[in-house]
Order: sequence, then C-alpha cells, then structure tokens
Amino acid sequence: MFAWDSYRMTPITEVEGRRLALSNLEKVLYPAHGFTKGEVLHYYAVTAGSLLAHLYNRPVSFLRFPDGPDGQRFFAKNVPPGTPAWVRTAEVPRRSEGRTAKQVVVQDLATLMWAANLVTEFHTPQWQADAPGRADRMVFDLDPGEPATIVECCEVALWLRERLEADGLHVYAKTSGSKGLHVLVPLEPTPSEKVSAYAKELAVEAEQELPGLALHRMTRALRPGKVFVDYSQNAAAKTTAAPYTLRARALPTVSAPVTWEEIEGCEEPGDLVFLADDIPPRLQEYGDLLGPLINLNRAGKLPKGFR
Repeated sequence: MFAWDSYRMTPITEVEGRRLALSNLEKVLYPAHGFTKGEVLHYYAVTAGSLLAHLYNRPVSFLRFPDGPDGQRFFAKNVPPGTPAWVRTAEVPRRSEGRTAKQVVVQDLATLMWAANLVTEFHTPQWQADAPGRADRMVFDLDPGEPATIVECCEVALWLRERLEADGLHVYAKTSGSKGLHVLVPLEPTPSEKVSAYAKELAVEAEQELPGLALHRMTRALRPGKVFVDYSQNAAAKTTAAPYTLRARALPTVSAPVTWEEIEGCEEPGDLVFLADDIPPRLQEYGDLLGPLINLNRAGKLPKGFR
C-alpha cells in the first residue's frame, strides 16, 4: 500500500522494511507500447526472483534513460548521488593501477526497486564482487550487421554451441533484447585475460568456419550482412546486459533466456523478440532457463587445453 510524501506528492512504499519514494509512475516511457514507469517497476517486481539471482554479488552498471528510449541516456558505473545508505556497494578496481571505485551491488528486492525507479538497464561484468577480474562465465555477443538479423545470429550460435560443447563446456543463450544473441558459458573462476584470449580464438575460428557469415573484427565496413562475434565483453572492465533486464529500445524488450529449440526454429526476426509482458508466462512455463548457469558457476569447467 502506498503512502504519500506530502511535500513532494511522491508515493512512498515499503519493500522488505525499506521505505522507497517512487516517482512519476504514470509517465509513459515507451510511447510505441504505452508502457509506463509504473509498469517498468511492476515488471521488475514480478521477475525479481530470477533477475536478482543473476545480479547477486556482481557490481552493477546502469544505463539510465529517465525520459524513455528517445530521451537522454547515460551510462553510470559509480554509485548514483542520493543512493540510500542501506544499499550495498563494493570496491571495484579501475584500469588505473591502484585505483578503486564504488559500485552498487543489487542483492535484494528493495535495492532492485530503488534502482528500477531510476529507470535503468542493468549491466554486470563476468566476475563477482569478491573476486574481481576472475571470470566465472564467458560471453559471446552476436551482433548482426544489416541486412543480417537475429536469424543469422542463431546460425552462428548453433556453431558456437557445438564447438564449445566439444571442449566439454555447458552452453546457454539469451536474446540481447536489442538485435542479437548472447551465448553464455559457466566457468571455473579464471583470470579474465585468459578467458578473453580463448574467446578470441573461437571468434577467429568461427570466421574461418563460417565464411561470409561470421566476423571477429569490429570494423564497420566489413559488417554488412555478417554477424560480429564480439568476444571483447570478457575483458575485466567490460559489462553485458543482465538476463531479464529491460532495454532502452522503442518497445519494452527484454534480454530473455531462450531454449536451443527456439534458436533452431527461428525463421523470422520477430520469433525471438520478447517484451516485458512475455516474461512472467515464460518463467511459469520454463522456469529460469539460465538457472543452471548460476548453479554451475562455482562448479564450472575449463575448456580442454585452457590451462
């Protein structure tokens, strides 16, 4: 039940014993879908059980879009001004040797709802806050260059799955919530530079095995009609959109876990577009398709020849 801040006329709610001021709930953030800020908060509340499991113990970076996807966007790693004292933070190393900075760690529903009220995408590194720079998962961001679409990404994802499984690894996938796919692999905690080097080897191999389709270089002139196999997000300083985060797109799309059967059956780009309203029924039907990714992180594997 809401109370009201009589000075600001802002609804106040209590979440797990924490008082939160929620603002502009009727503001339309996604005009093409009529999706309001209140609906954004509702989405994060009903998917919190799965989302929090993937955010747990990882420093979070925020892509904020308080006026919707067509308004100003800004990416923030540092703790936002006005952050409540009860929000957990972690000291995170920066690129400059010897320097650290604080970032938010979203551990509970109250913190999630506070962060969601800022209107954010959630992005995390491939390592946990108590082991910075030691990746417990690997990611490939498959990004299509027009006229290629997610359909071509699916072809590359299936090749990567077969190749990774040949090295004894478990492989999972989700949509990016934008144009492409993310392929994810749980690992025994390993220095990020080693993971990056291995991921680059596979990206190069994908380009060799899938000529005319896969590309491991970011050069824009080479990308039309091809799928860029972006391995760079395995670097310790990089982050990836978290599973179940909303994205700052024209519609309230979600970075949604998908089955390999869905990837194999993808024939049109719209086959793998999931909006906020689609996710609760999918969780009811499938559970968290990336749940094994969390469970395997501490008992993950290393590829053959990786040591």
